[in-house]
Amino acid sequence: MSLVANYLEANGIPTVIIGSALDIVEHCGVPRFVFSDFPLGNPCGHPRDRGMQAEIVALALRQLELAEGPRTTVRAPFEWTDDPDWRARYNLITSENRARLRATGDARRTQRGQTKVEAAE
Repeated sequence: MSLVANYLEANGIPTVIIGSALDIVEHCGVPRFVFSDFPLGNPCGHPRDRGMQAEIVALALRQLELAEGPRTTVRAPFEWTDDPDWRARYNLITSENRARLRATGDARRTQRGQTKVEAAE
């Protein structure tokens, strides 16, 4: 998305990115970025929390309008309150969960393979 944003900006279309991967997005140098310190896949907040999501989108729209220069980053004023220790466990593989994670991944790959076969038929 960062590269697409840069392309659009170069062609006169203003953009703002809402995301959770601060290092990656800032490295790409997008003009306007709203950073949400949430697990990946949740840049606008908790699922089904319409209030939080609306506030983050409103922040992004204000950023689109008010950013004073390129590469402007603002931080969303929310925390991942459902699980404050999520960072400590994010992508953590231990001897205790390795077999369960492998089985979950194998089941997901099998299901995706079946879906691809069904789609091809």
